[in-house]
Amino acid sequence: MAFAACLFGASAMPGLAAPVHAIAMHGEPALPPDYKHFGYVNPDVKKGGHIAYGVVGTFDNLNPFILKSMRTTARGMWDPEFGNLVYESLMQRSRDEAFTMYGLVAETVEWDDDRTFIQFNLNPKARWADGVPITPEDVIFSFELLRDKGRTPFNRRLEGVEKVEKVGERSVRFTFNDKADRETPLLIAGYSPILPKHAIDVENFDRTSLALPLGSGPYKVKEVKPGEKIVFARDPNYWGKDLPSKVGFDNYDEISVEYFLQDNSLFEAFKKGEIDLYQEGNPTKWARGYDFPAALSGDVVKDAITPHTPSGMLGFVFNTRRPLFQNRDLRKALTLVFDFEWVNRSLFENAYKRTESYWQNSELSSMGVPADAREREIAGAAISRIEPDILAGTYLLPKTDGSGRDRKVLREALDLFHKAGYAISDGRMTDKAGAPLSFEIMTQNADQEKLALAYQRFLAALGVRATIRTVDDSQYQSRSQTFDYDVIVKAYPASLSPGIDQVSYWGSISRDRPGSSNFAGVADPDVDRIIEAMLTARTSEDFRSAVRLHDRMLLSNYYVVPLYHLGEQWVAHSRHIARPDTVPLYGFQFPTWWDARAQ
Repeated sequence: MAFAACLFGASAMPGLAAPVHAIAMHGEPALPPDYKHFGYVNPDVKKGGHIAYGVVGTFDNLNPFILKSMRTTARGMWDPEFGNLVYESLMQRSRDEAFTMYGLVAETVEWDDDRTFIQFNLNPKARWADGVPITPEDVIFSFELLRDKGRTPFNRRLEGVEKVEKVGERSVRFTFNDKADRETPLLIAGYSPILPKHAIDVENFDRTSLALPLGSGPYKVKEVKPGEKIVFARDPNYWGKDLPSKVGFDNYDEISVEYFLQDNSLFEAFKKGEIDLYQEGNPTKWARGYDFPAALSGDVVKDAITPHTPSGMLGFVFNTRRPLFQNRDLRKALTLVFDFEWVNRSLFENAYKRTESYWQNSELSSMGVPADAREREIAGAAISRIEPDILAGTYLLPKTDGSGRDRKVLREALDLFHKAGYAISDGRMTDKAGAPLSFEIMTQNADQEKLALAYQRFLAALGVRATIRTVDDSQYQSRSQTFDYDVIVKAYPASLSPGIDQVSYWGSISRDRPGSSNFAGVADPDVDRIIEAMLTARTSEDFRSAVRLHDRMLLSNYYVVPLYHLGEQWVAHSRHIARPDTVPLYGFQFPTWWDARAQ
């Protein structure tokens, strides 16, 4: 890594654009340079009070950036959910836009249209908690230290960087190499911590430590009980409290994060008022489990929040590395057999919606939208591989009568089994050689097993034999990473700015890479080409077309049996915890909530 302490000013560097207050992955930032605050905060909130969060797990380390911290680091140090309380990044992401960054430690930023470089001009007010200014040397030190001693993904941030250099008194410029893509500058801007060079023990950085850290964020660590509790206290001298990107955030004087060995224990603590907030994901419990005194009296509030983000995809994933699942007609037949209506009614209080697109509930979804000219141009000859109704945007999974044996749907599936070379003989689905159609579904926990048992029942109606193997966490992790399974239950998270993650999920390069997220074993040049179109898109329109085409291709290949998603985020909380009326695009944002008792 090259480092240059330049004596000339930023304007002397060739190829620089004018400094801007924000950068967007596609298109332009929604807020102007003179914006006062994000639209989803309460700018007039009176800060004060306390909140107690609860998490399942333990911790023996306050450094979240090293390999030893992946399972045991204290929450809140660098946290997408509770907030980056201690450490900060160069820029702050707006949760009301697809992928836009606004100034934080970096006051302004400069880049070119081709994104061959990005330059961060540090805010002259930026300070560490001990009052020492944040410098370009701190920025360079942070990235190089994490490259050498950090864990993934922090140790990979510089893979696409040719050099990083100091420019003038308070600017840092990253110049990219051919490994970078158009997302790389934003990952550097908003997803990498800046660490204090003067306060870091480099030699021991990669060892676990409970030493109180020094950061630039709005809170300091006040108290630590290893494995049990960590308490953060607001820093009254926090340098960035009046920045537009921080107005309405960090509203508690004190934040505690308490640890529990099991979720049941955490929920019991919440019922007793020891914890102020509980995120619910169980439809049955949400419908029936809040009959305890605090909820009945109104001291606990059930809050259903509707985000406007893609659903993502949860489903049974076929491992196409197995010869059995290389037949697309077979995968489609197995997909149709799953009776969502029965499962939703019998197991989940009809709380779920069927997932029928990887980006459902967003403009990136292909549902209800015919392929446009740009999609067809990207697809080229591969357009013939996309099913006509998926191409037209009219495709929906069949809706059953909820019996678990809907004859109309089963007949449609049976036709596909025949097309794939299978037939029912003596009550068993067999191939032309008489070998029975059978496979194993690997599950990780009781909830997955319950789903697999339902699927097993539906398959048995057509003579397909599915066995279920529920394994412990270590075996599940090992077999998942080495792709040692027939069928597995996996979730594919989705955002409004899909990027390099799609290579890990679906790219040929990741098919045989142990530990990748290519659970379906996809290696398809057409899929690779579509992903590349996503990664290189320069306009919002081109990007949207590429993602929709990607969605159509995945749906047409039936790699996953789509399951379901919630249309809401469920959060139960103490009555005195309040939130802004405006819900941003990405749903709840805990750092913008506050203690109403302080008002």
